[in-house]
Amino acid sequence: MSERIAIVGAGAVGAYVGGYFARAGEDVTLIDPWPEHVEAMRRDGLSLSGMTEGECFTTPVKAMHLTDVQSLARTGPIDIAFVCTKSYDTDWATAMIRGYLAPDATVVSLQNCINEETIARIVGWGRVVGCIAAKIAVELTGPAQVRRGVPLGGNKHTVFRVGEVHGRITPRIERIATMLGRVDSAKTTSNLWGERWSKLCANAQANGVSAATGLGNNGMAREPVTRWLSIRLAGEAARIGRALGYELETINKFSADDWIAATDGDAAVRERIEAEMIAACEGRSETGRPSMGQDIAKGRRTEIEMLNGYIVERGKEIGLAAPANAGLTAAVQAVERGEAPPGLERVAGI
Repeated sequence: MSERIAIVGAGAVGAYVGGYFARAGEDVTLIDPWPEHVEAMRRDGLSLSGMTEGECFTTPVKAMHLTDVQSLARTGPIDIAFVCTKSYDTDWATAMIRGYLAPDATVVSLQNCINEETIARIVGWGRVVGCIAAKIAVELTGPAQVRRGVPLGGNKHTVFRVGEVHGRITPRIERIATMLGRVDSAKTTSNLWGERWSKLCANAQANGVSAATGLGNNGMAREPVTRWLSIRLAGEAARIGRALGYELETINKFSADDWIAATDGDAAVRERIEAEMIAACEGRSETGRPSMGQDIAKGRRTEIEMLNGYIVERGKEIGLAAPANAGLTAAVQAVERGEAPPGLERVAGI
């Protein structure tokens, strides 16, 4: 008998992964607070689209409103729960699903930011697994409609990295990596915390910049002001991560040392990084934008405090300043509050 799987938060990433699981025959239920989204999935199935014909399909899915979660008590416990909500919704989402978990259930944080400790506080460390989704660039474009704006990772880039908090490779993370391998490239990792901070660096250099300026991925890469800001954001984050003791992985094709060196004024390294940023536009959708840019466009709350703001706070703990991250955090908060519209001028002075 296969495991019963719940996707808690069927937004862009949750619905994307859940759609592939459903097509592969997994017993998966998608749970989401947006009523129109749930009803559309129930009525029409879930439609996914990407850069190639093989990524475009519609599949039937089991979808559930938050108010229906209590019905899980009648249908049997959940064996694997993927928490895919925004970071600020982690507490309630985990608490909601806790009462419907099997005794040996696993709860996977498939989210931006670092939320494993929050989940563990609710369900216990023994149930927690972390999963990074790197360079997936998906957007919920409408009810039951998810679009991916970058090519599949395949052999060039491992998208999903699944790890235990204690660093050992276990059968359960091997099983989860196999499941995610039906979506895109996936692997297990013994360096969850290093992977998490490395992804934080990558998110910090793009998400908030898109939110503050209104630019998409390609627009940010082609604009000199945002390229240089992105480098400094990543360099500050990498320096703090190193000081905190994390073993950092490659961050957008460059080492932590490269990002730090470019931030510190190494012109040759900076030139190589900027050239790669521009080259990355090739073959990438012109409409693609990071999740935080999507949030601002939809009038939603962002995760800026859990991304760039978190980097600033962790830096303060060890006496390292992160002025670019602090400036961007303030700029995004101003846009969120409606004090200023998104635009390049929001970040020009950072």
